[in-house]
Amino acid sequence: MQKNILIVDDSALMRRVFCDIIGSDERFRVAAMAANGREALKLLEKNTYDAVVLDLVMPKVNGIEMLREIQKRGWQVRVLVCSTIADKDAAETVEALSLGAIDFVRKPTGFKDLNGEEFRERFLRILEEVANAEESTQSSAKGTRRHKATSKVTPGERKGKGKNQLVAIASSTGGPKALHEVIPRLPKDLDAPVVLVQHMPKGFTKTLAERLDQVSALKVVEAAEGMRVEKGCVYVSQGGLHMTLTRRPGGGTVIAYSDAPTREGVKPCANYMYESIGTTDYDEVTCVVLTGMGADGSEGIVNLGKSKSIHVIAQNKETCAVYGMPRSAVATGLTNEELPLSEIADAITKYVGVM
Repeated sequence: MQKNILIVDDSALMRRVFCDIIGSDERFRVAAMAANGREALKLLEKNTYDAVVLDLVMPKVNGIEMLREIQKRGWQVRVLVCSTIADKDAAETVEALSLGAIDFVRKPTGFKDLNGEEFRERFLRILEEVANAEESTQSSAKGTRRHKATSKVTPGERKGKGKNQLVAIASSTGGPKALHEVIPRLPKDLDAPVVLVQHMPKGFTKTLAERLDQVSALKVVEAAEGMRVEKGCVYVSQGGLHMTLTRRPGGGTVIAYSDAPTREGVKPCANYMYESIGTTDYDEVTCVVLTGMGADGSEGIVNLGKSKSIHVIAQNKETCAVYGMPRSAVATGLTNEELPLSEIADAITKYVGVM
């Protein structure tokens, strides 16, 4: 069955271009078009679409305002941001993603590139991802599943107590919104530093870290080469490089970066982060895998488990935008807990404890 798509763009030319691209693929059909967010909201009041292709800069009601209204009304809408500013203004794009947009693609400024095969293929691939994303109910506990291994950790008890601990998080498609549900709920005195790989291009991760820092008790920074890893802080990997952790001469752990080729089709890749932790002094590692396409993180966790004691938490299917990375993590057989997004911060805190 064809997926119904709503196009929201103030440019008549762009609406026609997107209409032609979408119409060229038998998996999709353009069900409706709107010239601004106000028109789109009226359509969404009456109709359901499999995906919305959304520009950010529009008159009357822009893309950010539209996403805020969708969030306010509690609608489940799959949104793909497609805007010329998606590459130029990371703050706008990251805000859109934190408000619930599932993914983004930069709209080419040149007509030749806009009508090129490269853009068409990339756009349709991401649109398929978004249109097939889960109907996420992130505040719901529906579908909670705890694996038997969790019986080892009872209320008031934590396996990692008194040990050198680390929390390592991997996320991708739908991740910025998920991270805004998890990171701000972690306590300031969490008894472990947090390292984080979110699949994003260069330039966007700094903005993501800044936004998370504004709403979190923990300090959140984009990790820099040589930065010492300490409790009380969340270290976000830079986009376009692979973040690793290395043992510091004389003790402690520092951030290091690699410009190695993409792995699992992404850069940064969480597998590199997890595997590098095996060379550090941490005794216990809490591995958290959030929403995302593909399988990044799973191989790294398996390899890390050969040298370290690990506790693995995966986001459950019902609250994922895309249940790819968590599914892969569960398939390893190493997952201890599979939880709704709203319970993950509490699960991390319970297992790791506070200082």
